[in-house]
Amino acid sequence: MNPRVVSDILNISPQDAWELLKNETSCKFIDVRTRAEWGFVGVPDLRDLNQETIFVEWASFPSMSANPHFGEQVLEALNGEIPDKLLFLCRSGVRSLHAARAVADLLSGCGKPVQCINVAEGFEGDLNAEGQRGQLNGWKLRGLAWRQS
Repeated sequence: MNPRVVSDILNISPQDAWELLKNETSCKFIDVRTRAEWGFVGVPDLRDLNQETIFVEWASFPSMSANPHFGEQVLEALNGEIPDKLLFLCRSGVRSLHAARAVADLLSGCGKPVQCINVAEGFEGDLNAEGQRGQLNGWKLRGLAWRQS
């Protein structure tokens, strides 16, 4: 594992995220992309790890307006069970970094510090020279399990 810390949030590769989910039972995975992305681009498939993805939009398509209830919705999706680690994923790793920081601040403020981790590269990866995703890096390109939703 070759993690990188940005501010207070750890950034790890998609492969390292897979390994964490595989080896640590108190770890949850949150996909913060939009419903449109889940439906048209696909979603991580964690069934082989006996894990489930939690889906909570950080922003809504098409306006990409911020979800004012994001933190509350994450807590609700966790059903009151706060894990040791939360992994956050978006398209390229930018929105998920903000989401991870917001949840880390929220839980810390409640006296429940949790390690919030950003999945760098995201689901589709960075843009290449032609402005296309899915050609350089990302969950899908790294060959990790995914499916159409």
